[in-house]
Amino acid sequence: MNQRDMTFRAHFEELRKRLIFSALFLVVGLGVGFFLAPTVVEYLQSIPEAQDFPMNAFQLTDPLRVYINFAFFISIILVLPVILYQVWAFIAPGLAEKERKITLSYIPIATVLFLGGIAFSFYVLLPYIMDFLGDLAERLNITEQYGINEYFSFLFRLTLPFGFIFQLPVVVMFLTRLGLITPMFLTRIRKYAYFALLVIAAFITPPELVSHLIVTVPLFLLYELSVVISRYAFRKRMREDAARQREMAENQM
Repeated sequence: MNQRDMTFRAHFEELRKRLIFSALFLVVGLGVGFFLAPTVVEYLQSIPEAQDFPMNAFQLTDPLRVYINFAFFISIILVLPVILYQVWAFIAPGLAEKERKITLSYIPIATVLFLGGIAFSFYVLLPYIMDFLGDLAERLNITEQYGINEYFSFLFRLTLPFGFIFQLPVVVMFLTRLGLITPMFLTRIRKYAYFALLVIAAFITPPELVSHLIVTVPLFLLYELSVVISRYAFRKRMREDAARQREMAENQM
């Protein structure tokens, strides 16, 4: 077996180990999720936006589907730091010592941003969208009869994307530190990025201008924050590369 095959096999074994660790923690998190799911479901049914909606089960399996979905949702939130650590541990051998310490610090930041995105969509966006849809149904003289599965599926589709979208600054910082992107590149593609964010906002929100702006403006600000963070990470990387080159030159003298 040649060196290349050995390297590929070692990387494959490392990836398999990281996936197994992540799966084991996900199973543990799922157990906790099954325990906490009823409490979370009861809380979400009691919020002011949902109290006036009679939530019906239109199929026998709806309560079970909601229960399992929430167990998975809770487990993902609990296990997210572990999954991020496993990703870091897989790529860490290819990083310098200083880069390992820096990228390791991204894990708590990414977790906080994920929770922040979910909190923004739940506490800021959800009440407005629920009010808008309720007012629209009233104007059209439509009696609202929601299934519990449809309500929570809508809730997941609204909140989960924001948890991942709010990871943008961390992803940009990480890729900039690795030298894969630069702030100049992000500035160059700004108009295309804005268009993509507009499309994402259109998919998330109902076809109404104010709710679209409530989503679009934070996404634009998030992108601009990512550009600023990328500039900072890029300058820091350039300084470190220059210092490394000076040190190598001094050692060669």
